[in-house]
Amino acid sequence: MLNIIYQKNTGLNGLLFVLLLLNSSLLSADKIRVAVASNFSKAISEITTRFESETGHQVKLAFGSTGKHYAQIKHGAPFDVFFAADSRRPERLEEEAVAIKGSRFTYAIGKLVLWSPEKDFVDAEGKVLASGNFPHLAVANSRLAPYGYAAKQILTSRSLWDSLKRKMVRGENIGQAFQFVKSGNVKLGFVAYSQLKMPGKKIPGSYWLPDPSLYDPIEQQAVLLKEKSAAREFLDYVAGDQGQAIIRSYGYDTP
Repeated sequence: MLNIIYQKNTGLNGLLFVLLLLNSSLLSADKIRVAVASNFSKAISEITTRFESETGHQVKLAFGSTGKHYAQIKHGAPFDVFFAADSRRPERLEEEAVAIKGSRFTYAIGKLVLWSPEKDFVDAEGKVLASGNFPHLAVANSRLAPYGYAAKQILTSRSLWDSLKRKMVRGENIGQAFQFVKSGNVKLGFVAYSQLKMPGKKIPGSYWLPDPSLYDPIEQQAVLLKEKSAAREFLDYVAGDQGQAIIRSYGYDTP
């Protein structure tokens, strides 16, 4: 490629010009390490692809539970940015001077859904929960995962939490709970709506979308962990019109 470009330019000056352009592009590119709540994996992956294409930066995504990411960051895990599934952990990191003060913002508002891959298994009001006509119910860990806590609130509001405990299969995070149901190992489970909602595609199986008043708002916040221009650029991209449009297309509400 360089040889072809050189032939089209006149003399050494043309070659030096091309090399300077290439070096400038390489020098301006940077790597960003990002900790991401598992429910946000699809949306952030699409955003990342577009961001990398437009900026040349490289973004390394690590998915997991918000509680586990918080603990890892507290113990020095080398992340530049944290996309949590709640607002509490980013706020605590800011208060503990682990995150950059003033960088925290809400990037999405999550929704919980009761889902089964089987058609017509889940009714429009979620009455299947009271019927007990299922061997197991997948939920995320209510102590570590915000979506798991939301599921507990919904079941508690229907006086079903205690009676269904023996049927519960708990995932460390909402991603694991989703895999239990998707794989067919569990017939029914509470998952993130964003795990089912794909742009332009119909949701498979059957589901109940509970009224958001049944659980605390799942306000998902991001925060900058290290002062790094590329990381700030990435956060700005997510908060911008293009990033927010992608997030809404995966079933989230946005601020």
